[in-house]
Amino acid sequence: MQDFELDERLKRDSVAVATLGLCQIRLMRDGRWPWLLAVPQRAGVTEMFELAPLDQTMLTFEINEVARALSIATGAEKINVAAIGNIVRQLHVHIIARSEGDPNWPGPVWGFGTAEPMSDAEIAALARRIAEALSEK
Repeated sequence: MQDFELDERLKRDSVAVATLGLCQIRLMRDGRWPWLLAVPQRAGVTEMFELAPLDQTMLTFEINEVARALSIATGAEKINVAAIGNIVRQLHVHIIARSEGDPNWPGPVWGFGTAEPMSDAEIAALARRIAEALSEK
């Protein structure tokens, strides 16, 4: 079995904020939305059904934990969760905090406008709030 390697586009467009039992949790560098990725650390997996049954269960659990933490950290009105993977084939799940009045509300974030970079300080502050919320039970 080959070792897990993060897709170069995911690596370029996001920063690691946590590692859970199965997934790397990464923060997208797009400042328009608080946008996380859950990336199962399994080599060669492109679809959820390719994961072992226990990994499927763990992925669902971790997505829910991250969604809860993102909601707490941002106060968002809605948390969007999606796994699309048409461009980046490596299995990854988007977890995005949305609020009325954000760019393209209530429409989808994909294909809308141009990414707005986050400063290192903004990334660090949001990552800290997410980590704190993840540790809350």
